[in-house]
Amino acid sequence: GYGLLYLTDAMLKRNGMDIKGKTVLVSGSGNVAIYATEKAQQLGAKVVTVSDSTGWVYDPDGIDVAALKEIKEVKRARLTEYKNYRPNSEYHEGRGVWTVKADIALPCATQNELNLDDAKALVANGITAVAEGANMPTTAEATEYLQENNVLFAPGKAANAGGVATSALEMSQNSERLSWSFEKVDSMLKDIMVNLFNNIDNAATKYGFEGNYVVGANIAGFEKVVDAMNAQGIV
Repeated sequence: GYGLLYLTDAMLKRNGMDIKGKTVLVSGSGNVAIYATEKAQQLGAKVVTVSDSTGWVYDPDGIDVAALKEIKEVKRARLTEYKNYRPNSEYHEGRGVWTVKADIALPCATQNELNLDDAKALVANGITAVAEGANMPTTAEATEYLQENNVLFAPGKAANAGGVATSALEMSQNSERLSWSFEKVDSMLKDIMVNLFNNIDNAATKYGFEGNYVVGANIAGFEKVVDAMNAQGIV
């Protein structure tokens, strides 16, 4: 969740924008969604939605992360309870997160949760950026529509890399018999995600697809594999 926001922030800055003051839609209410919401609000954005398998919450004052953690991590309850903590919020059954007017959308729930109709609703409401926090949450048709309408789009293979990156940092600590502070790991994660964005941005620009971060991520990933194969003398 933190990594998702670090990459999203880097993408916005590259395009002359700032996440501070932006309104954000988050789907899901698991690990990625909770901590994406937390980091987004630490960076000065306002997250107004979260969801689970039965419905979704709209909180115009910004999602209360402490309440969300208690409901989902402590009580293991449904989001229907959120209104007990925030009487000014709204709970809706079923789908609907992507119908709310906002600046940034972060699908963090499940595969194919953001379809073409959802993409059209986001564009109609003036969305400027979408970054995937789940595995393939945006359908191919929705991705194409968002890109055709000049929405910045960060694919999950890049934006959702924070979990794997942090696992690698854990492995490094284990191998060296070290224990790093939360702040050090967080700082290293931020550097990894910013560098990752720069790599996909540079790859897209190098091959004539500036601003297309799906193509940039595909090329950057392919080149990394090719370089490793060459280094091993396979190619």
